[in-house]
Amino acid sequence: MTEPSDEILRAVCDIRDLVRLLAEPAIAARDQKLRSDLRRIVGSSTPKANAVFLMDGSRTQRDIHREAPINEGNLSTLVKQLNVAKLLSDSGKKPRLGITIPANFFESAKTDE
Repeated sequence: MTEPSDEILRAVCDIRDLVRLLAEPAIAARDQKLRSDLRRIVGSSTPKANAVFLMDGSRTQRDIHREAPINEGNLSTLVKQLNVAKLLSDSGKKPRLGITIPANFFESAKTDE
């Protein structure tokens, strides 16, 4: 049987996901320039996009390199470019993207409206 705290945590996570979905247009408008810069830096590179999604502050650059099919030098350059563009909230050993992006962010070539 499931613990009551597990059920509460699951419900809170579901609510959080719904709020994020509802807030996405407002977040996109607020972060329009930063998102545009992110798209410019990543370009159409799938390895770079995969690496960006792994930048949640819990992984080192070496961990990201292992999980995403990206060259270590390219990853290091990507982190530096993101840091210069002020897209990282932590430029230390564990990069963390400073803005939120939806899972399909790099699938669309259009800019946020």
